[in-house]
Amino acid sequence: MKNVHRIEFHTGSKEELFPDFAPDFPYTASCSQLDKFMGRFVPWHWHKNVELFYMESGKMEYCTPKGRTIFPAGSGGMVNSNVLHMARPQAESEKNIQFLHIFDPSFIAGQHGSRIEQKYVTPITAAPQAEIIALYPEDPVQAKILNTIRESFHLSEHDFGYEIKLREALSDIWLQLFSISRPLLEEKGLSNKTNDKIKTMMVYVHEHYADKISIAEIAAAAYSSERECFRVFHDCLHMTPVEYIKTYRLQTACHMLANSREAITYISHACGLGSSSYFWKVFREYAGCTPLEYRRKWQKNDI
Repeated sequence: MKNVHRIEFHTGSKEELFPDFAPDFPYTASCSQLDKFMGRFVPWHWHKNVELFYMESGKMEYCTPKGRTIFPAGSGGMVNSNVLHMARPQAESEKNIQFLHIFDPSFIAGQHGSRIEQKYVTPITAAPQAEIIALYPEDPVQAKILNTIRESFHLSEHDFGYEIKLREALSDIWLQLFSISRPLLEEKGLSNKTNDKIKTMMVYVHEHYADKISIAEIAAAAYSSERECFRVFHDCLHMTPVEYIKTYRLQTACHMLANSREAITYISHACGLGSSSYFWKVFREYAGCTPLEYRRKWQKNDI
């Protein structure tokens, strides 16, 4: 299992990149230590792959367009395919360890169009209301699934038959999740059309954050009106387009501060935040420290 302290994204997007995935084995297992992530959170992003996890320690908050869900130690769940989400620890000082199975739905569905895909996989992955399936140990049925998830991380890739045993374990977990999720699948969820619009608008911001961006330009990228743009950002990310632009610029600045030696003035302009004085002001409000203090902290952590 790979220890993870940061995630990678496809260029110009917030779709997570999984460099360990192989075409013949679209799966990876990781131990995510969120308290060691830069800024102690994972920003808004999405991925086609399913995220199945167990909280070993700490307490974590997941946010999706549908709302927020808290996962204390001993709980777990699944983030569905292509769901926008962000995550952050609930306590500043506590150790936060999360075990994750990340896999393409085809890993258990088999060939596209198969009976297994149609009957058991697509009904979940295509359900916009099933953003997150949360599991808590207080419920006996959910506790059983959690135990199966935790035990599945004990499988070793060095064991004979590992690949088959892993697919069997994940298929068993999936079937249990499918069984308890039937009432959820009957509910009405956020339309896929809205989901596609917000991603298109986000990608526009990610590609043009260094320039001046108008609401009209963001809306036009998704063939929407300005009013629709405001509604989609509010419904999906719970913030305005302007707030998202500012937040993304500051997140980019954090990344540059931690991973480069560029001057503060250069970074402020490169991120579309203008003058150094304005940058220092908004950065302190965002990160709780100055840009230089942030750079010293995270470059020291990398060392």
